Amino acid sequence: MKSFSFVRFDANLLTSSLSDNTPEVEHVKGTTLDDSLMKPSTFSFSVRDACVAAGQVDAKVFRDSEQPATIMSHLEQFRRNQNMCDVILEVDGHSLAAHRFVLAAAIPYFRAMFGYDVVEAKMGKIKLNDISFEALEALVNFVYTSEISINSDNVQSLLFAASILQMDSVCYACQRFMTQLLTTKNCLLIRQFAEQHNCVDLLNSSDDFAVDHFIELRELDEFKQIAFPHLRDLIRRSDLKITSEEQVFETVIEWMEANPCERKQHLPELLSLVRLPQLNMQYLVENVRQNSMIKESRECTDLVSEALFVMLSPLKGTPLPIGAAINDEGGGQYAAGTSMSIPRPLSPSSQALRSRPRKSVAGVIFCAGGRGTGGDPFRSVEAFDCRLNRWISICEMTQQRRHVGVVSALGKLFAIGGHDGMQHLASAEMLDPREGVGWRRVAPMRTCRRGIAAAALDGAIYAVGGLDDTTCFSIVERYDIESNTWSDVAPMNVRRGGVGVSALGEAEFIHRCFYSEAKAAFRQFAVESTLSGKFLFAVGGNDGSSSLDSCERYDPVLDKWKLVAKMTNRRAGAGVCVLDGALYALGGFDDNSPLCTCERYDPHTDTWTQLANMTFSRGGVGVASMGGLVYAIGGHDGQRYLNTVEAYDPVTNSWTPVTDIKDCRAGAGVAWADCRMEWAFHTYVTSKEIHGHGILFFRLGPAHKLHKIRGSTTGFSKVSHVNTYTIVIRSS
Repeated sequence: MKSFSFVRFDANLLTSSLSDNTPEVEHVKGTTLDDSLMKPSTFSFSVRDACVAAGQVDAKVFRDSEQPATIMSHLEQFRRNQNMCDVILEVDGHSLAAHRFVLAAAIPYFRAMFGYDVVEAKMGKIKLNDISFEALEALVNFVYTSEISINSDNVQSLLFAASILQMDSVCYACQRFMTQLLTTKNCLLIRQFAEQHNCVDLLNSSDDFAVDHFIELRELDEFKQIAFPHLRDLIRRSDLKITSEEQVFETVIEWMEANPCERKQHLPELLSLVRLPQLNMQYLVENVRQNSMIKESRECTDLVSEALFVMLSPLKGTPLPIGAAINDEGGGQYAAGTSMSIPRPLSPSSQALRSRPRKSVAGVIFCAGGRGTGGDPFRSVEAFDCRLNRWISICEMTQQRRHVGVVSALGKLFAIGGHDGMQHLASAEMLDPREGVGWRRVAPMRTCRRGIAAAALDGAIYAVGGLDDTTCFSIVERYDIESNTWSDVAPMNVRRGGVGVSALGEAEFIHRCFYSEAKAAFRQFAVESTLSGKFLFAVGGNDGSSSLDSCERYDPVLDKWKLVAKMTNRRAGAGVCVLDGALYALGGFDDNSPLCTCERYDPHTDTWTQLANMTFSRGGVGVASMGGLVYAIGGHDGQRYLNTVEAYDPVTNSWTPVTDIKDCRAGAGVAWADCRMEWAFHTYVTSKEIHGHGILFFRLGPAHKLHKIRGSTTGFSKVSHVNTYTIVIRSS
């Protein structure tokens, strides 16, 4: 058997290039393993035998987390000194030495090239086209060092080169950097670049930016030149940020007028994406229906007619007859062959979508008070922004309140009565989201009570029913917002604690106007209805001995309550709201049993209809409608308090999970408010100032997520400043 001596290489010789002579080998004096050292010892010891004897036989795996970085550091040093390099990359007359196996391991483009029997696989010099040398050098450096500097000067060339070489992590980092550069002035150009280079993340970010800044972008001349698919994809989005649907229609018309001959074919599809039923009736008839381009298209006129169908049909409570027309001579009758035919509407799903407001103008749902696992009532308030799909904690009420009545009136939020954990309350407070000054007290009710329900009707607030420790109430108080005073009105026929209340009537079935072409004026369109007037509906509750299925209706003109059809289920602590002219009753308790059942009341037929069950049983649930959906929030399922939220779609008769509220709570007051709360939305950008130049350090983790690894937090950073940053990417 041939023996070898340990030898020592002079490390300095390793700095020579491949063209140098082979380094000499020097034997290490005094360390050669001679024959005497190889002779077996008279002392015999086995680690394994010792471990077995001690009962310790588990294996240990040693991992050196620093070894990969150490190896790459040495490889980079080899490359810098052109040591053991076996391939040269050439771009525009510039050359770059590298190691074939390193390129193949890190860059898919070279892995494919070197892995197949192609000419380039055997060549010592490879010429690359279409990318810049600076970008190639930066990318090769990244392979060896895991760092790359991205700035506004090189991001475009880096992204292009990284796309060709299929370096996804760098592509992602470049796209994220360009996302931070987006402004209203460059958004359309960056999107065009993203589309040309198939940068999906950047394309989506550009579209999201355009959706957020639609009002500013539509004013630009360049916006009128965008491609049809781009405009179509923007205006179909429910999260399009607008202040009125008229802005969407006007954008479509302005885009059409920029090139009417070539674009007229797209008008029907674009108009179908405008939510015409959300337009003002007068605007729809005067501006939309009378538009010359729309008049020339049968498809477009049908869409306008469908919108009017949606607007007018709730007056009757049943669909308008097919082919019927509005009689512009008044009288509230239908007549054939008059000014406007109403065709059968399109598919229910498409009609429902067009009938729903965009999320930016849908309003806000508030969830106030209640109690959770701890037992103590909350003073906290959460608000749901459906555009951002998140709940946000806002300013707390002045005191704790469970089983509180919450209602919105005149854009303000009112919290009335309840229990603070010690006593029943008569106090009330008000929040005006537009003021931003928090809750403030208003006049108290005359009676302290919890399990109260509140509703707004004709600008006044009604506090209905409730209970205290000894009795359930039938009393009803009316609050005049302007004078800040309470007064008694007629009591209900039945005592109702934990009652649900909502207003329904002309407030929902609004008289619409239509345009009389013959008289060039607007005339009131009225039809017969079994429900003429505005009413309060009190639903279920508990009379002190059992849960109730009875319901009654209050007429404020007559100051009188009248019993109406009973529900299918007995319910106390149910959630009640109104959507599209119908009354919804969800969940609640049948005595002590929480319910998941739901039903809907048709005021014209005086009947209740069972709906799809909720996912959870919810007693003490909060309910509100917004954007064509009914939201069920929190409650108690018989074993625990809930923070789950689900939304009911009347078109599909189905429930869908929604973002959870932050606190598990039941007995909260929930109400929808017609307000636009612009929640401050900033992205944390951490930076470290170095000679006045911000440098951000991130690590690319799993799924290309960016994680900060270095840099001091300086707070929020404005997007307009991001183009001064250099980003250093480190891949894990």
